[in-house]
Amino acid sequence: MGTDIPRTRFAAEDYQRFGLRLEHNLNQLREQLAVAGFGEGPGSLGAELEIYIVGPDGRPLHLNEELQADAADPQLTLELNRYNLEYNLSPVALTAQPFQRIETEIEQKLAALRQLAAARDARIVPIGILPTLQRSDFGPACLTGKRRFKALVAQLIERRGHRFQIDINGQHPLQMEMDDITLEGANTSFQVHYRVAPAQFADTFNAIQAVTPLALAIAGNSPTLFGHKLWQETRIPLFKQSIDTRLPDRYSWNEPARVNFGHGWVRRDAAELFVETVRLYQPLLPVCLPEEAGTTAGPPELPELQLHQSTVWLWNRPVYDAAAGGHLRIEMRALPAGPTSTDMVANAAFLIGMAEGLRPNINTWLPALPFHIAEHNFYRAAQHGLEAKLVWPRDRQCACEEQTAATIIAAMLPVARRGLAAIGIADCEASRYLQIIERRLGSGQTGARWQLDQLARENNGDGARRPDPGALAAMLDRFMVHSAGNTPVSDWPE
Repeated sequence: MGTDIPRTRFAAEDYQRFGLRLEHNLNQLREQLAVAGFGEGPGSLGAELEIYIVGPDGRPLHLNEELQADAADPQLTLELNRYNLEYNLSPVALTAQPFQRIETEIEQKLAALRQLAAARDARIVPIGILPTLQRSDFGPACLTGKRRFKALVAQLIERRGHRFQIDINGQHPLQMEMDDITLEGANTSFQVHYRVAPAQFADTFNAIQAVTPLALAIAGNSPTLFGHKLWQETRIPLFKQSIDTRLPDRYSWNEPARVNFGHGWVRRDAAELFVETVRLYQPLLPVCLPEEAGTTAGPPELPELQLHQSTVWLWNRPVYDAAAGGHLRIEMRALPAGPTSTDMVANAAFLIGMAEGLRPNINTWLPALPFHIAEHNFYRAAQHGLEAKLVWPRDRQCACEEQTAATIIAAMLPVARRGLAAIGIADCEASRYLQIIERRLGSGQTGARWQLDQLARENNGDGARRPDPGALAAMLDRFMVHSAGNTPVSDWPE
């Protein structure tokens, strides 16, 4: 999303030319995947962290371009709205203690940015959805001034034809309409990139899809929007609805939602996911690289395919990268930003550990979990967190059974430990991060649950009342103090 484009208006011939380039890119991808040894080599991890900029009153501040200029850090990029930034963290080799290295870098980056923000009377907070947002914080005035963002907004509005509708149930249901897609910028996440050998891609991707609901259930950190108590991870329905271009006509064909969990288990290799994205979704940004710029030695860049992929937001997304001799990654996009660096990294370690622990037996295990049930699990986990009732296979039994997310997570902790050991993670590192998950499970205190409990206290124990702006700001103040201290949320005082 950080790469800009040269223009914002497109003609019919732009889409025709871009379509031809996409087909050429797909052919190049198939050829590259068939090259012996492509993508093999040591594994690696990377991550992207999206953050909010707020003022002393906890309200969003339009300072992303100014803080980016102050930081002069190529890893710090602009996001859709003027009060959001994103850090592209350094990739680390998958040896011994990669998760600790990512946590250390997050802490260093946030500490430096907090100093720069303080000089402008601003603060930095990693949180799934800022609780102090108001409807006036969205619209054209909040949009970051990049051609890419302007073109994306215009294209999605053109395809929708009228207002984007938000309808999220919860304790205080929210129904509203938006004229543009800037409400998408309310969502901030911690996106994890995991390099995978092509031969293992299908099994690893399927395993990650299967266990993502469990990681999401214990990672919840987005329980409110505009003072409405909604899902434990309100980001999930909000992101999907805020850019949904499908017209609500049950008798018309519509392309699938551009934000979705997927369309089925991967059957063969990564190529089918790239092909699926091209076949199912119309291009939004038909910008072609000049022919001569793409004729370098080494693996092809596939710029048009990469640009198109960036406009389809699968919660787990395949990534092709020509860097480092060319490789494939899986981008895990469902985890929220915050509450702390250690919590975010623990969530990632638990997710990857579960997937790797499950992967060796995935093809005998997967028939017990039809894809539509995995998708059901994903949305129920986002809605109800640890209390969600998920459908899950039981060992050595004939059928799936509905269980609470908390029960399944407890059973998957040893699986995650085996998975981390299998990919070379040091036992001390695995123990550190899985104990954070275990303590959170034992206390039941996720970031979302802590926020809701604090808001109830602000309302004199009345959790049924909608919190007022003062209560939301007071809760956010305490959240930021604990977040900056990097103490796991399970240990935050009630």
